[in-house]
Amino acid sequence: MLKIFRCVLPFFVGMISVNAIAQTDTTAADEEDYSIYDNLDFVDEGAKRFASAKIKGISPQKLITIGYDFQGGYNIDAGKKGTLANGGILSQKAVVNSTQGLRVEANIPVISKNSLIVQVGGRFWDVKYDFEDETELTNPTLRTLADNGLTSLGLNSTIFKPLNETSFLLFQVDAGMNGDYTFDEFQSLKYNRYSVAALWGKRPNDNKQWAVGLSRTYRAGELNYIPIVMYNWTSINNKWGTEILFPARAHVRYTVNPRNMLFAGFELEGNSYRIGNQGFVDINNKPYEDSDFQDLEIRRSELRFRLMYERQITGFIWLSAQAGYRYNYSYNIDQLKDGKEFYRGFFGDQEFALENELTNPLYFNLSINLVSP
Repeated sequence: MLKIFRCVLPFFVGMISVNAIAQTDTTAADEEDYSIYDNLDFVDEGAKRFASAKIKGISPQKLITIGYDFQGGYNIDAGKKGTLANGGILSQKAVVNSTQGLRVEANIPVISKNSLIVQVGGRFWDVKYDFEDETELTNPTLRTLADNGLTSLGLNSTIFKPLNETSFLLFQVDAGMNGDYTFDEFQSLKYNRYSVAALWGKRPNDNKQWAVGLSRTYRAGELNYIPIVMYNWTSINNKWGTEILFPARAHVRYTVNPRNMLFAGFELEGNSYRIGNQGFVDINNKPYEDSDFQDLEIRRSELRFRLMYERQITGFIWLSAQAGYRYNYSYNIDQLKDGKEFYRGFFGDQEFALENELTNPLYFNLSINLVSP
C-alpha cells in the first residue's frame, strides 16, 4: 500500500501543478464539453453585464459519471510494417473477442461567479482486451495488451471568462497518464501527455453560442495542432439543436421533453499510450531493458459514429446510453527516446516504429450521471 501511495502522490502533485498553470497561462483543451455550464445564470454585477455561459435547451452538465464501455469482436494485424518490423517475424494476426472497461469521470465547478467560472475534473478509464487463443500471442504489442490492457488517469481544469454581454473566452488544460501500467507499478511522470486549447466566442442570443480556437491535442493519437470550432444552437421551439466542438465531436439533438433527449453524431476519441511498462521480452528472448522494444507509445485514435439517448431517472440522476460503430483512425506505434515527444502532424513523413491494422466493430456505452441542478 505504501508503494502505491508513493507512486500516486507525485502523479497528482504534478497534475495539480498543471491545473494551477492553466489559470495563468490561459490555455484550454478540446477534451472539455463546454455545454457543462448550461445551468449557470448570470445577473448584473453592478453596471457591468456578462455573457451567460449557457443557451436554452442544451444537455445538462454531468458532474459525476460512472460508465461501462464495450466494443464487440474485431481483428488486429500487429507489427506488419515499421522500423522495428523484422522480415515479418514480429507480425502477428489475432482476433479480439471484445474490448471493455470502466469509465469514471468528475467535472466539478470550484469557482462560479458572474465574471468567472473555473472547473476542475478528473477521469479514470480502464481498457481490457479479451483475445481469442490468448496463449498463442507472441507479438509484444498483443502480449502486453492481453496481460495488462490500457489505463488512463487524468486531471483537467477549465476556465470560462466572459468579456462583456456577448463575448467570452474558454481555456482548458488536460494532463494524462496513459499506458499499460498497473496500480502496483506506475509509469514515470515524464511520459505524461498534455492537451491544451483556447477559444474566443460569441453568444448573440439565448439560443445560439459559437466560438473558434486552436488546440494542442492527442485526439488523433499523436501530437497535433488543430483549429477547432464550437457551435451550440437550439431552435425556437426547443425541439432541435446542435452541440458541436469540431473536429472533436458533433451531434444533432432532438428534445422529446425536458427529461428525454436523443442525439446523433460522432466523437473523435484518442490519446497516446506508453507500452512496455511490465518488462515483456522481445522475439529473441532478451529482457525488455536490453531489447529494441523501449519507449514505445500506441497512437490510439478512433471515430465513434453513434446514437445517444439521455433520460432523467429521478432528481439529478440521469441515464445515458449510446450505441454505434467504432472506426479505427490510428493504432500505430511510435518510438520516443526517453519519452521525448515529436511533431508529425498530418503531413510529416516520419516512419512509425510499428504499424497495426484493426477492423471495426459495433460498440455501446452505458452510464449513470449526477447532473447539476
